Amino acid sequence: QLQLVESGGGLVQYGGSLTLSCAASGFTLDDYAIGWFRQAPGKEREGVLCSNSAGGTTTYADSVKGRFTIARDNAKNTVYLQMNSLKPEDTGRYYCALDWGFGCPVVAAPYEFDYWGQGTQVTVSS
Repeated sequence: QLQLVESGGGLVQYGGSLTLSCAASGFTLDDYAIGWFRQAPGKEREGVLCSNSAGGTTTYADSVKGRFTIARDNAKNTVYLQMNSLKPEDTGRYYCALDWGFGCPVVAAPYEFDYWGQGTQVTVSS
């Protein structure tokens, strides 16, 4: 059964760090793109970063440049989102999503991704 399970969220202070994990099962991550999205209350789901099958990165949100990185460990079938210098505006539910393709979609539209995890909550206090 295909699954994406996010973990690692929590409450962190302004300027702190968190590492989110997206563990895949039921398929092998190696050949597919995985994106991270986030959604704050009352706002649309926003693309953050995407990792293509070659390990390259597409940045969707300018606000995370220089602070967030995405990495994959194919041996563990897991993709990570390292978040540093966190700000209150980073608060939201973070989701990983699978695209059944090698490359990341040019547009970070949720409909471009084919399968989603349930998300993990990140709250940054000021």
